[in-house]
Amino acid sequence: MRSLSVITVLSPVMLILPCCKDAKNEKKPNIIYILADDLGYGELGVYGQTLIETPNIDMLAANGIRFTNHYSGSAVSAPSRCVLLTGYHTGHAQVRGNDEWADRGAVWDYRAMIADSTLEGQRPLQDGTETIGDLLQGAGYKTALVGKWGLGAPHTESVPNKMGFDFFFGYNCQRMAHTLYPVHLWRNASRFHLNNDTIAPKTKLAPGADPYDRESYADFTQPDYAPEMMFNEITGFVKENSDNPFFLYWATPIPHVPLQAPDEWVDKYIDKFGDEEPYAGNGNYFPHRNPRAAYAAMVSYFDHNVGLLVELLKELGIYENTIIIITSDNGPSYAGGTDSPWFKSGAPFRHEHGYIKGSLNEGGIRVPMIAVWPDKIEPGRVSDHKSAFQDVMPTLCEIAGVPVPEGKDGISYMPELLGKKQQQHEYLYWEFPESGGQQAVVYGKYKALRKNLHKGNTVFELYDLETDPEESVNIADTHPEIIARVIEICEKEHTTSANPRWRFTGIDN
Repeated sequence: MRSLSVITVLSPVMLILPCCKDAKNEKKPNIIYILADDLGYGELGVYGQTLIETPNIDMLAANGIRFTNHYSGSAVSAPSRCVLLTGYHTGHAQVRGNDEWADRGAVWDYRAMIADSTLEGQRPLQDGTETIGDLLQGAGYKTALVGKWGLGAPHTESVPNKMGFDFFFGYNCQRMAHTLYPVHLWRNASRFHLNNDTIAPKTKLAPGADPYDRESYADFTQPDYAPEMMFNEITGFVKENSDNPFFLYWATPIPHVPLQAPDEWVDKYIDKFGDEEPYAGNGNYFPHRNPRAAYAAMVSYFDHNVGLLVELLKELGIYENTIIIITSDNGPSYAGGTDSPWFKSGAPFRHEHGYIKGSLNEGGIRVPMIAVWPDKIEPGRVSDHKSAFQDVMPTLCEIAGVPVPEGKDGISYMPELLGKKQQQHEYLYWEFPESGGQQAVVYGKYKALRKNLHKGNTVFELYDLETDPEESVNIADTHPEIIARVIEICEKEHTTSANPRWRFTGIDN
C-alpha cells in the first residue's frame, strides 16, 4: 500500500520512480552471523550426518555455498569468539584461552553468582577494543548480539553494549550457560529475570531416584527455556529494524551441554533411536534419561529456529537483501553425555576425546560454514577455500562497504562468496595455552601440530590432510623442509600474551 500511495502522489513526475527504485537497491545488505556452540563438522546433514535431522540448514546450503576448509578461531569458546570479533588470530589476540577470572572469588558457585553479579563473566577485553560491531555501527548498521557473550563481565567496559552492539540479550557469562534454564539472562546492562527455580549446575538426581524413570529428571526442565527466550528477541530485533540495515550476531548456546531440550524434540528422537542408557551427569553437567535423543533434539531445535528466521525474513521482504552465515565456535564436545563418536560428530576427522573440542586437531577447529545471499551467491556451490575466524572481520567489512582496519590477520573471503578470484592465505596459525599447551599451522595440504608445550615438548608432528584427514600418520621425519618453515611461522606469529595464564613454558620464558 505504501508504494501505491507514492505512485498516486508522484504520477505527474513518473521519472522519479526509477531513481527511488535504484536507491532502494543500493541499501546496504543485512548481515546475520549465526554461531553455534560446539557444533561439530559432521553434525549437519549436508556435511554427512545421518542421525540428526537438519533440513533447514541443509536447504540454506543448497541455496548458497558450503565451505569444506573453514576453521574456528580456537579450540574453545572465549578465544574463538575473540578472534571472530577482533580479526586477530590467537598468536596476537587478547584472549587465548578460557579464563574465568577466579581471583574475584567464588566464580564457579552458581548461587554466589546469582547473589553477586560481579562474579559473573570472564576476564575482560581491554577498554577501547575495536570489534566488528563497532565497525558496522560506524557504517550505519543497527547491531545486536543475542546469545552468549563470554568476553568480559558485568560492570566492566567489556560488555556487548560497550563493544559495538546496540542491543544485547542473553548470557554474559559462559559458566552461567551451564544451564539452559537459568534464573536470569541479561538485557543490555540489566538482569532479565526468568520464571525458573535455582537448579545449580552439577546438580544430580535426588538420592534414591530411579535413573530409568523420566520423572526423576523433572527438575532439570523449567518454564523458561533460554534459547526460546533468545529467539523471541531475535524476531523482535529483525522486525524493528527491517527498514534499515542491521547486523545480527546470533551466538546460540546450542548444542553446548547441558543436555536440555523441549520435550517434543526429545520425544522425536526417542522414537527414532529407541531406548538407551541414562547419563548420570558426570562432571559439571546435569543428568538426562535419554542423552543421545536430547543432544539430537538440541541440534534439530536450533535448525528449526533457523528455518523460522528465514521465513520471517521472507515475510518482511528482506530475505533477498540479507546474507546469512552459519558456523560453529569449535569442534564437538566430549563432555556432558554428548557421545560424539556415536554421532560421528567430527567426521571425517577423529572425534574422540583428545581430538575434538579442546584440541587443535582438525576435529577441534575444522568447523562447518554455510553462507546464503540470494542473487549474489550461486546456489549449490562447495568451496575448498581455506579460511578462519580472523577472516570474518574483513569479510563483513567488505560486504558492508567499510574500510578494513590495518594490521589484522584476516583476508576477506567475499570474492569466494561471489565466485570471483580469491586471495589465499599462505598459512593459518593457532596457539592454545590449555590442554597442555598447543600450536598448529596449516600450510598448503599439510598440518603441523605440537602438544604438551608446558611439559617442554618442542617437536612437531606433520600430517597430509588430503590423504590423512584423521591425522594418524606422522610424516614429519620425511619433510624436514616443511617443519623448518613451520618453525619460522610460529616464531613470526606468536607474541607473548599479557596474561601469564596464556604463556608457554620454554617459549615465553
